[in-house]
Amino acid sequence: MPNITTRDGTRLRWKELGEGRPVILIHGWPLSADSWDPIMMKLADNGYRAIAYDRRGFGHSDHAKSGYDYDTFADDLADVMKETGATENVALVGFSMGGGEIARYMSRHGGSGVTQAVLVSSVVPYMLKTDDNPDGVPQSTFDEMTQGMKDDFRKFFTGFFKDFYGDGVSDEERHWAWQTTMHASQYGTLQSAAAFATTDFRPDLPSFTVPTLVIHGTEDVTVPIDATGRAVAKQVDSAELIEYEGEPHAVFATQTDRLGDDILAFLKR
Repeated sequence: MPNITTRDGTRLRWKELGEGRPVILIHGWPLSADSWDPIMMKLADNGYRAIAYDRRGFGHSDHAKSGYDYDTFADDLADVMKETGATENVALVGFSMGGGEIARYMSRHGGSGVTQAVLVSSVVPYMLKTDDNPDGVPQSTFDEMTQGMKDDFRKFFTGFFKDFYGDGVSDEERHWAWQTTMHASQYGTLQSAAAFATTDFRPDLPSFTVPTLVIHGTEDVTVPIDATGRAVAKQVDSAELIEYEGEPHAVFATQTDRLGDDILAFLKR
């Protein structure tokens, strides 16, 4: 199982399929790179080098004692790109909190090497409801999530994945997600939730100067589309929005074929 070591000594597990132009896929909370397997295979079959990695604290990566903030996450992405040699003509694809890595990488690292970006059910630009972000999620909702995880971590995620997936997947898919989450660092899971809930990516949006595809389900109750996908489409000139009517958050599982086709069509432009 290959690993790369980040600048602060954290080991991240990564994997790849195929050869050709690199496409780096960044997973969502609280899963792992394995959530991208069907999309990786489709990319590899169509002449791309698909790369995915487990975020620090998740999957098979180190349960780091610190670094669960988006500056560090973006630095981790930069380290993955460097160590895998994926440094030119790269497409970045981020699901859910993974969209935040892309946004912060584009601003913090100047988008070095990136020529296209895809935000899938992404938390960008700002999840928290505030006076100037009225479509966001109330702080009380995040407080309830935090308390639920602290009270009974395992039980919380049994309920969480019902909304995450909606009705469009098997019980086995939900079980895989739950089981994957149980291997994550509880501390890292809590800290990462705080990061995606409170990080304001609106200042990062001007850094999206490359063609950007935004994909979001209209019935996403985990990351509401009005505060995120539609907001990006309005504020980023290079962004194109595709709405998946009636779909929940986890479109990588509920609309796998369609998502793969839409990503491929975008990459081939």
